[in-house]
Amino acid sequence: MSWLTWLLILSGVGLNAAAQLVLKVATRPLATFTRFDTATLLASIGLLARSPPFWVGMACYGASLCVWLAALSRAPVSVAYPMLSLGYVVVAFASVWWLGESFSPVKLIGIALICVGVVLVSRGGS
Repeated sequence: MSWLTWLLILSGVGLNAAAQLVLKVATRPLATFTRFDTATLLASIGLLARSPPFWVGMACYGASLCVWLAALSRAPVSVAYPMLSLGYVVVAFASVWWLGESFSPVKLIGIALICVGVVLVSRGGS
């Protein structure tokens, strides 16, 4: 695959991961809601509609979709799709660094296994 194809794949993964992280920030205020009913749903929608992180996250998703479609037009889906699992790696490290979430040795082992799998898929023959 060409460098442009790899750039598209990795950009799509990065934009998708960014969307997850920013949407997590957008939904933090929703944690105060303790019930799931119509009033809570409407309040949640109103809160998100006024949240800049929500709209940034949605824009990242939209951009991710466009970039991903370009990547799929150039790469075999059997190679491109497994690359999405790199998003788990990016989100895991970024959530610790940016959101203050925890990280355990078990998570590190899981991330290492994901990385090994991605390398095997990207280097494997047809």
